[in-house]
Amino acid sequence: MTLKEKYPLQGVVVSLNTPFATDGRIDFDSVARTVEQHLKEGAVGFLTPAQAGEVLELDLQEKIELLRCVKAATQDSAIVIAGATAAQQEESRAMAEAAVELGCEGVLAEVPQELKHQPKNILDFFEALAELGVPMLMIQDLEWGGAGMEVPLIADLFERIDAFRCLKVEVAPAGLKYSAVLAATGGRLHLSGGWASDQMIEALDRGVSVFMNTAMTAIFCRVFDAYRKGERETARQHFHSMLPVLAFTRQHLDISIQFYKRLFARRGLFSTCKVRKQCLPYDAWHQRYGEELMDYLDQVEAV
Repeated sequence: MTLKEKYPLQGVVVSLNTPFATDGRIDFDSVARTVEQHLKEGAVGFLTPAQAGEVLELDLQEKIELLRCVKAATQDSAIVIAGATAAQQEESRAMAEAAVELGCEGVLAEVPQELKHQPKNILDFFEALAELGVPMLMIQDLEWGGAGMEVPLIADLFERIDAFRCLKVEVAPAGLKYSAVLAATGGRLHLSGGWASDQMIEALDRGVSVFMNTAMTAIFCRVFDAYRKGERETARQHFHSMLPVLAFTRQHLDISIQFYKRLFARRGLFSTCKVRKQCLPYDAWHQRYGEELMDYLDQVEAV
């Protein structure tokens, strides 16, 4: 096998929330508006459907239609990574097939729950996805508050599966995992960060190439642009401007989803802030401080 080079993508890839209309159906007009706004702010790609998009609350047809909408809205000006995470492996494969048919640039999937701690079956699962012809396979190393996949397994998958080019790391602590994975793969495995965006400068220092945000795309891009130019102090200042929001939203995924949906509704991108996921309560105290943070963001993003 030819030695794989590092996947070239760098910048902000948006992990999209899924907007819903008042009747509970996906609001595709809001999807298109939101994609357009993120593109204006500098996004280089989109991940959909994602954990931030309540992926496990969508049926297969909804996922495919959502993917189709995002792909059309980008007008080929950004890459689209299809989220193939599902409760059933068959649905993951069906989603990957749809992504190939729609011309998506990549497919993301987690290790299915029933395969955890079964390295041979994990290999078979990801090989089966790759054999569908996906241009790029991104594995999501996700364990809320845990260490995630073992580094030797990740390195073995990288060497065995040609399409496996990218890893999205969402574990705790993320920083040590970034460095361990890069060391084990000779720096050739492309890394994305997501949930650990409150450690963004450290992640960039360690060699992470992409961050997957849900909002604040313009500020994330300011951080990346300054860092690429060698202006680390400027990048750090832009990053610090996001920290109050990141601290609030990183309490829990449910709080993050509900805050950002309210932000997008306030800005006229979403028609509602409706969620399908059975979320933790977003109570009056969340709402009060959340509104203050939105006022703060209006000021910061206007600079």
